[in-house]
Amino acid sequence: MRGVRGRSVRTRAAVGVVAALLLAVSACGGGGGAAPGGGEVAEVGPDGVDDGATLTLWARDSLETQTNLLVDAYNATHQNKIEVTIVPNDDYVTKVGAAAGAGGLPDLFAADIVYVPNWAEQGLFQDLTANIDRLPFKDTLNEGHMSAGTLEGSSYVLPFVLDLSMLFWNKDLFREAGLDPEKAPATLEEFAAAAKAVQALGKPDTYGTATGLNCGGCLVFTWFPSVWAAGEQVMNPEGTESLLASSTATRVYDTWRDLWASGAVLPSSQDEAGPTWTAGFTSGQVGLMPYPATLLASAQETVDVGVAGIPGPGGGASTFVGGDGIGVSKDSTKAAQAWNFLAWLMTEDAQVEVLAKNNDVVSRSDLAANAYASADPRLVTINEVAAEGVTPVARNFQQAFNAPTGPWLTLVREAVLGPGTAVEQNNAEITAVLGQ
Repeated sequence: MRGVRGRSVRTRAAVGVVAALLLAVSACGGGGGAAPGGGEVAEVGPDGVDDGATLTLWARDSLETQTNLLVDAYNATHQNKIEVTIVPNDDYVTKVGAAAGAGGLPDLFAADIVYVPNWAEQGLFQDLTANIDRLPFKDTLNEGHMSAGTLEGSSYVLPFVLDLSMLFWNKDLFREAGLDPEKAPATLEEFAAAAKAVQALGKPDTYGTATGLNCGGCLVFTWFPSVWAAGEQVMNPEGTESLLASSTATRVYDTWRDLWASGAVLPSSQDEAGPTWTAGFTSGQVGLMPYPATLLASAQETVDVGVAGIPGPGGGASTFVGGDGIGVSKDSTKAAQAWNFLAWLMTEDAQVEVLAKNNDVVSRSDLAANAYASADPRLVTINEVAAEGVTPVARNFQQAFNAPTGPWLTLVREAVLGPGTAVEQNNAEITAVLGQ
């Protein structure tokens, strides 16, 4: 597998969020001249305090399984106890914004990594720099997450759960289509050919591939890697200019446009806004698709799954290192106890015996070659790609790429479902939003 390129996309600039959140956050902390970030967590020893305190934690429903596994393991082995609130993904930004404005954030909260820089800048997290610097394995923590959570030299979050975009394929459908079930498509062209081969089986309710063509977040998560795999970038290093009208990016759109026209894409993909975008694969109806690595455990319950990095035009392999970071909120009065959970979260007990055991990616590169990963070549592949993956960050990432009315989604829909003639114009619109 060729190495993943594109690390220069990372920047410490803050990620923009919806206007409602910004308005809510602006009410936090009194005066407008406050320094970025919340207060500094007191230095209380490397493990924090475990004295029987009750802590609150919020997390998105997309990571509910991993959150509950981690919290259950912590609660069973510590005096401190954590009470979890799982929030629907679509409601999370609004809920955090409202709580931040009212001084009602929980002790700990996880956040989609693309929101972390903005929330750190707005002062929602306490400064963890001193404690993180004392971790003996600090340099092994996932670079993308740590970079996104660092502002002006101060660190505000640790990785919570990594979620990578990987290529998943149904080995049974590959066999039926005459494809090698143990061999991943090495190029985007081979990906398209495999999807058409599965489609040619003519099986009822079975399609070559699927995606979320009405889900901007799904599309950045799964299509950006094809650009990176070809050695190109999706933005300039500052995150202020979109490069998504390049010849490589256009080849990605054209590939999906051809797949859609050929009937090889699950029809519901046209209106899929995210909640069920992986359901077709899990039900065995889809041959192959870019897919969240955190769902390997659930997918393999119903499908014989192959896993690889996402290929680009002409070859290569890459991944979007997404998932959530986690930090101590500005409103917590139990920072020392909260750090006890965060410090434990980075230990081998949590990373290997909870996350790796559940077929999830570890956040420490020195634990990638663990017993669970070694027993499953797919996990080895995921961990290898994770170590070289990309976490793109830009000040207005949300408005440009994730918003349901944003210019990125307009670009994709016009390029794949529409006339396919406005890529340059829509790319300019993305740049305009990024530069606001």
